[in-house]
Order: sequence, then C-alpha cells, then structure tokens
Amino acid sequence: MEDDRLIYDEQEATEARFVCFMGSNHRFDLCIVKSDRFFGKSLVLDIQGGKFAIIGHDDLNEPGNIEHAYSLNEEDAEELRTFLRERLSA
Repeated sequence: MEDDRLIYDEQEATEARFVCFMGSNHRFDLCIVKSDRFFGKSLVLDIQGGKFAIIGHDDLNEPGNIEHAYSLNEEDAEELRTFLRERLSA
C-alpha cells in the first residue's frame, strides 16, 4: 500500500566531510555534505550546536546570514565564513 502523504523518497550518493577547527572564541565541529540535490550548494551541519543550513558562496556574502543560521555573533560568524569560503565548491 502506498502512502498518499509521501512527497518523495529518493536515495543519492553524497560526499560528507567532517572538519573541526578552533576559532578565537568558538570551536566548530562541522559536517559538510555535498549533494546534487542542493544545486551546487552544500549542507553544512554544526554538530555541537545542532544547527544546519544549505550554503553556497552567494550565501556567505549575504549580510547576517551565517549569524542567523548558526546563532553566532559577528566575530565567530566571520571566522566560520572565512573557513567555508576556502572549502565550499565554487
């Protein structure tokens, strides 16, 4: 029997990268997931903070985006932004 409420159920091979770095005030434990589903963007999970966002280079340049997505102050958000600029695909 099919579930009429199911919108989609797909499997896809993804690439996951686990990285940890220490900023000036904040430790970042991240999982960066690359998938065709996100139109060239990556799913970036803050493992310890329990936050995530789908991020591309355009999102890194959007004022306040990283601060809001990960509940960070400006300084910590800028460190994360700089780190992700070097690691996300163009």
